Amino acid sequence: MKKLVAYFSAGGSTKAVAQKLAAAAGADIFEIKPAVPYTAADLNWMDKNSRATVEANDKSSRPAMAEKLAGAADYEAIFLGFPIWWYTAPAIIKTFLESCDLSGKKIILFATSGGSGFGKTADDLKACCPASARVVAGKLLNGASEKDIAAFAKNAEAL
Repeated sequence: MKKLVAYFSAGGSTKAVAQKLAAAAGADIFEIKPAVPYTAADLNWMDKNSRATVEANDKSSRPAMAEKLAGAADYEAIFLGFPIWWYTAPAIIKTFLESCDLSGKKIILFATSGGSGFGKTADDLKACCPASARVVAGKLLNGASEKDIAAFAKNAEAL
């Protein structure tokens, strides 16, 4: 089974996990980069007018990506990683899901978080995928060891 780890990371935590997961799963890796990078001010969750807060409150928000994934058809399983913002995935993850044909793919979610859980993230993201895609609620991998990440990769493939 050909696998991909696609991830968005604002502060580096998700990137570190994604790199370890790609190595453990024998997967290719793709970084989801916004066309306009987020600044520290954009990520200030205490500011109701910060970019990330505005995007989180606007369910139709789809921030542009710097580049789209080429060759999505080549993968059977996609590990999709992101930080949890306001109990769900950042809006750019919806942009990613809607930017390529994921019909028939297994999409395994993983995340990092400063304190909140997955909430209804899997349900939120299923709505952005074709009906034939299977979104699997994965797990938070905050501070996970390489052994834990390898176990996650192995167990996720069996789902």
